[in-house]
Amino acid sequence: MEAETKCLQLSNGVRMPVLGIGTSHLGGYSDDAVVHALKNCGVRHIDTARLYKCEHLVGESVRKSGVNRADLFITSKVWPSQYGYQETKDAFRDSLSQVGVEYFDLYLLHWPASPEGTDTKQLISESWKALEEFYSQGLCKAIGVSNFEISDLKNLEESWKIVPHVIQLEFHIFCYPEKLIEYCRGLGMQIVAHSPMAKGEALTQPKVMELANKYKRSSSQILNRWVTQHGIATIPKSTKPHRVEKNCKIFDFELSAEDMSCLDAIHESDSHSSINITSQAVFNRT
Repeated sequence: MEAETKCLQLSNGVRMPVLGIGTSHLGGYSDDAVVHALKNCGVRHIDTARLYKCEHLVGESVRKSGVNRADLFITSKVWPSQYGYQETKDAFRDSLSQVGVEYFDLYLLHWPASPEGTDTKQLISESWKALEEFYSQGLCKAIGVSNFEISDLKNLEESWKIVPHVIQLEFHIFCYPEKLIEYCRGLGMQIVAHSPMAKGEALTQPKVMELANKYKRSSSQILNRWVTQHGIATIPKSTKPHRVEKNCKIFDFELSAEDMSCLDAIHESDSHSSINITSQAVFNRT
């Protein structure tokens, strides 16, 4: 299948599938969708997190799919409520147990924040030390951060021994953080886009719909193709098997340079604002 053969190489030589399937606490977890993605669509990249409370379900779907662990790229993340050296180590071990695997392919700090009244910079530094140890021990093949801004990276840079291999960030036609992407690429980080459909809002954007008609594709295929043509991995979430299937069929066409530029420009003229969830708003979920 196309989805499993298209990979991006991280700075340490690890190959990461450019197309994955996301999971989250929003909208529920679909075993049918994940199993279909793995078993029938060739998807080999799965994204989950402590916050989503579905790591055990991911593990069940993986086993049900029959796909060999060695052929998968599994990502999980530690939430700020478990930042700190020992706390992160405990969270990591529990996540491995929940998914039922011996290692993660990628493990991330989920958000650049910490519980109220704590020293965010210190806790993130301690957690990163734990991630560096996991990496050196072979318990994860790559490490990184999620939703960090340039200032957050500069704070972490003061203490890291290993530069993050990956940064996962919100990236779609309404949210195109060019300076952040340029900064991360300058440090050798690979970008992974979450929310490539802008929580569904991008699917009905007029230019996207126009290009979907032009290329005889779905809006989701146009949006995911736009992401991957930027050299960025995409992890769209869907709970519907037929939509997962559509998301995978993006490697047999190419957007023209002109159409890429038109989509690039949308974030400068569209009134939509970034739809990031805030860290503090979801602390009570953990």
